[in-house]
Amino acid sequence: MPDTTFTDGRPADTDHLDTLFYQAEQLRFGMLGIEGVGQHMQPMSHHMDRADQAIWFISSADTDLVQAILPSRMTQFCLVSPDGAFQACISGRLSVSDDEAKLDELWSFASAAWFEGGRRDAKVRLLRLAMEQASVWVSTSSSLTFGIEMLKSAILKDRQPELGDHFFIAFDRQR
Repeated sequence: MPDTTFTDGRPADTDHLDTLFYQAEQLRFGMLGIEGVGQHMQPMSHHMDRADQAIWFISSADTDLVQAILPSRMTQFCLVSPDGAFQACISGRLSVSDDEAKLDELWSFASAAWFEGGRRDAKVRLLRLAMEQASVWVSTSSSLTFGIEMLKSAILKDRQPELGDHFFIAFDRQR
C-alpha cells in the first residue's frame, strides 16, 4: 500500500475500526437514507458510539426520514472527507430511541437551533443506527504519490495505480 496518510498527517494503515471511527468523528455530517422507501439520502449530523457500535442522530418527528423508519429496512449512512481521502458507507438498522440520558448527552446548541421548543420539543427524536457493516476507502492525500502512481500505471500498462486501501467491517451484533 502506498503512503496513505490523511491531511492531518495521521497514517491510515492503523486498525480498521480505529480508522473508521477516527475519520467519522472528524466530519460534521454525512448522508443518511433508508432503502426501499423512494426517498433521496439526506444530510445529517452524526454522533459515533464505538462502544455501542452505533451512530446517533437527532431529528424531527415530522421529517419524511423519521416517518419511513421500520426495523426491517436497511439504512445507509455515507461519509466523505473534504479532501476525498476517506469515504465510508455504513449500513444497519435505524430505530427511534427513547434513551433520554443519551439525548441529554448529545444535545447541543446546534441541535436546539432546529427545534422551537428546545430539548423538550415534542418533535425531537433520537435515532440510533445499529451498525452491521461498513465499507471504507482510504486513499492517499499526497499529490506527489498520486502523480507517481498514475505515471507508473501509464508506463507499465498492466499495472493499476496503488492509491489507497479498501476494507470491509462486519460489526458484532451481539451487543
